[in-house]
Amino acid sequence: MNKQSISFWLGCLSLAFFLGCSGPADDSSHAGGAGDDAAHSDEGDDHSGHDHAGHAHPTHGPHKGDLIELGNEEYHGEVVDDHDNGTVTIYILDSAGKNAVPIAAKEIVVNLKHEGKGEQFKLAASPEEGEAEGMSSRFVSTDKEFAEELDHNHGDATLVVTIKGTQYRGKINHDHASHEGHDH
Repeated sequence: MNKQSISFWLGCLSLAFFLGCSGPADDSSHAGGAGDDAAHSDEGDDHSGHDHAGHAHPTHGPHKGDLIELGNEEYHGEVVDDHDNGTVTIYILDSAGKNAVPIAAKEIVVNLKHEGKGEQFKLAASPEEGEAEGMSSRFVSTDKEFAEELDHNHGDATLVVTIKGTQYRGKINHDHASHEGHDH
């Protein structure tokens, strides 16, 4: 083999290594079907073996709220708080964090730990117009204590939601400062 052939193959190997398993920047083709759910049943937001450098990670959803990764990004939650009314709304979204994913649940749960104590807050289903009976992609809490805990960001909050029979957990990284001046 001559030097050009060796250089060519080393270049190809380097390119293959660089690209790895990172897929396209917009991972909207991954719909998180039922087959995917089984592989990620209780992984929480463990990202070991997941290359975050390979694709874009939006931080805000279509309602301008903070995104919550669920599983290995099969789904996302979007947390939106209305400071004036003391409400918190969480939307269940697809793998791209863009489109609503109605689920068969009457409520979802946020586990919040602050000052060494754990509390559980429930958000009731509040279906969007056009969602099928018994399905909802929107969940709302009117608990002012919960809204305050998220605003003061001194709690450790985790969303717990079951989608297509699989339980997902996602850490809520709500940055109140990034929403100053936003109209929720």
